[in-house]
Formats: sequence, structure tokens, C-alpha cells
Amino acid sequence: MISPLRVLCTALTATLAAGCTLAPNYERPALPVPSAWGTPSSEETTGAVATELPWRDYFTDTRLRTIIELAITNNRDLRIAALNIDRARAMYRIQRADLLPSVDLVGGQNVQRVPESVSMTGYEYISRQNTASAIIGWELDFFGRIRSLNSQAVETYLATEEARRSAQISLVAEIANAWLALAADSELLDLARRTFDTQQKSVELIRKSFTAGAASALDLAQARTAMERARADTAQYTAQVARDRNALALLVGAPVPGSLQAGTLAGALSTVADLPPGVPSEVLVKRPDVLQAEHMLRAANANIGAARAAFFPSITLTAGAGTASSTLDGMFDTGTRAWSFMPQITLPIFHAGALRANLDRAEIERNIQVAQYEKTIQSAFREVADALADRATLAEQLDARRALVNAANESYRLSEARYRGGLDSHLVLLDAQRSQYAAEQELIATRLAEAINRVMLYKVLGGGWK
Repeated sequence: MISPLRVLCTALTATLAAGCTLAPNYERPALPVPSAWGTPSSEETTGAVATELPWRDYFTDTRLRTIIELAITNNRDLRIAALNIDRARAMYRIQRADLLPSVDLVGGQNVQRVPESVSMTGYEYISRQNTASAIIGWELDFFGRIRSLNSQAVETYLATEEARRSAQISLVAEIANAWLALAADSELLDLARRTFDTQQKSVELIRKSFTAGAASALDLAQARTAMERARADTAQYTAQVARDRNALALLVGAPVPGSLQAGTLAGALSTVADLPPGVPSEVLVKRPDVLQAEHMLRAANANIGAARAAFFPSITLTAGAGTASSTLDGMFDTGTRAWSFMPQITLPIFHAGALRANLDRAEIERNIQVAQYEKTIQSAFREVADALADRATLAEQLDARRALVNAANESYRLSEARYRGGLDSHLVLLDAQRSQYAAEQELIATRLAEAINRVMLYKVLGGGWK
């Protein structure tokens, strides 16, 4: 007689040799975006690729790198993303275990009272049976249902890994932007304080002139107006700097030492490297969020195979080998060995359309994932195109702002000289001061926008997770 172990080994060999599923062949959807960015550049096909450039090489300032390292260690959102990976890995291990036989050791006792009315001997008696056996159970995956579910679990696991990379990219970019914003607001605060000090001295001089009859009450009121505006800006930027520090600490997940904060925005600009964008087909498919969407599409594609396999018979083998005895002390005596072999085949006949509906659902989910993948590609393309559009004019804006500051400084110098020479009124000098103050504020804002644009370009090109 053929032993159950040999039957199981034969079935295992046949199943592994089959190795096929009913899932449709996967084909990556075509990119639903143009083949070139809307703002071409001569640098598009040269230079480093963002996905291959670690953030430690892109952000060269040691203070910023230290802050990013702290955030990667302490940030709660990133920690949740890492735990999601562990959960998906565990689910994959559970699903993969279904491919192999399960072995359980079962022991039990059955005690039964047999009454006289049904007893073969005409007397009542108590029947006792003690068993101990190893049970082997296995579903033969001839039609790939389990392998399809296993593939789905693998793709889901890989998708969570890409989700964590996307989370890290966003975190790195947010920290860099928060660090740069803190530097810019600190510089604006310093500018407001210096302006307030200058205006305060101007008010004191005009007050003395007004007391001596050399200045009018209007001159004094105008000077005080400019001073109070600078004082209000000082209070506003003081609060904004405090909010920036709180935002940075929240992103990092721990207090940020003052020694790690940027002193000035001008010094922080050199810490953010420049990066050529590359071409869409090479850039977009390497972004972690795009890879995540593609893994989810692959998972949905594999789920169709499991839904199709449900239409076909399922074969389950269950075998057991052990001992059986009426007494515990005789369970392992000679002649107590027992075994069982119970193959079972289940052929679906009528399920009121549930199997067809389940397959339709799987195909619809695959179509949804196709649309989601295409939407992710389109969103990624727009993000890069927008960053390149801003980049194309920011250099010119920055040059114009610098020239504007130089012109405002010269205008203020000439106005002050003419005012002291009695050629212009204090109103002309005050207007030159306001223009100078506004030009310096706009230059700081443009510097921040240019630095943030470089960070954004690095992010949308898929860099920052290594």
C-alpha cells in the first residue's frame, strides 16, 4: 500500500512543477505625459540623477544634515511608515506559508458511555480511546490561487517599502524648507530690528529739530510712522521665528539645538546643490510614489489570478499517522499504530454569481489601479514641470532683486545727502527709506524661493530617500 507521505511528496513535486497562475500577463501602462518637459534646458540629460544622489551629498551643510538625521530617527510619521513595512512583511510570510504543507501534533481522549439498548453485548459499558498523531494538511495549488495571493502579498509589501521612501523624501524636503524658512525669517527679523534702530535714531534727531523749530510736526509724525511700522515688523518676525522653530522641532520629533540653525539665508543658499532634471521617462518611473502605484497595480493584477482560480476545483490532502489505544499506558505498544489519508476535492457548482462578481471586482480594482498609476505619473510630471518653470525665471528674479537693492541703497544715500543739504523734504527721504526696506525684504523672499525651488526639484525628481 502506498504510504500517505509518498503521496504528499508526489503531489508536492507535481504542484511545484506546474508553477503557473491564471493571472493576466502584466504590462506597464504607457506614460500618459509628454516626452519632454514644458521648459527644456540644455542640462536635461547631463549630471547626477536625483534618485541616485543621497541627500547627504545634496545638502552639504553639516548642521542641516545633522537635523535630517535626527528627524529620520525620531519622526513619528516615518516610524509609522516603517511599522507598516513590518506589518506587510508579516502578511507576506503568512501568505507564503500556505504554499507548503502544515503539520500539527494532535493528542486526545474520547470517553463514551454505551447504554444497554444499543450495546452489542447487551450490557452497558464505557468506551475509552486515546490517540496521538501527526496531521499533515495541504492544498494542492494546481491553478495558482495561492501563488497569486502570494504574489499579491509580495507586491503589497514592496509598495509599503516605496511608501516609506516617499515619506522620507517628503520629510527631508520639509525639514530643508523649514530650516531655510527659519533662516529667512531670522534674517527678516534682523533687518526689521536694524531698521527700527535706524528709524528710532531718526525720530530722536527730528524731535530735537522740531524742538529747535527746524522741523515741522508733520516731519516728526512721518518719522514716528516709519519707526512704529518697523517695530510692528520686529514683533511679527519675532513670533514667526518662534513658529518656525516649533515647526522644525515637530518635524524632527525632538528639540533642535540653536547651534544647528542657519545663521543667515545667504549662507544657507550654498548648502543646497543644483541638479539637472533629466528626461521624463527616466525620471518619473523611478520616483518612489510612482513605484508604489505600480506595485499596487501588480498586486491587483495578481488578485485577478486568484479570482479566476476560484472557478476551478481545489484539492486538499490530509494525512495522519500515530497511535490509538484504550489505555494511556498502552498507547505506544505494538499494534497500536494508526494512519489515515483523506484527499478531498471541491468543485464549485452554484454560488449565485458570487465567483463571477468576485472576478469582476478584481478586474475593476485592477482598472482602478491603472487609473491611479496614470494619475500618479501625471501629478509627478506636473510637479517637475512646475519646479522647472519656477527655476527658469528665479535666477533672473534674483538678479533683478539684487539690482533693485543696490538702486534703493543709492537712492537712499542721495536722498539723505539732499535732505541734509536742505534740498529735499523729509518726506522724500522717508520714501527712499521705505523703498530700501521693501527692496531688502523682497530680496530675502526671492532668495528663499530660489533655495526652496532647488529643494523642491530634488524632491520631485525622486531624490532624498538614500
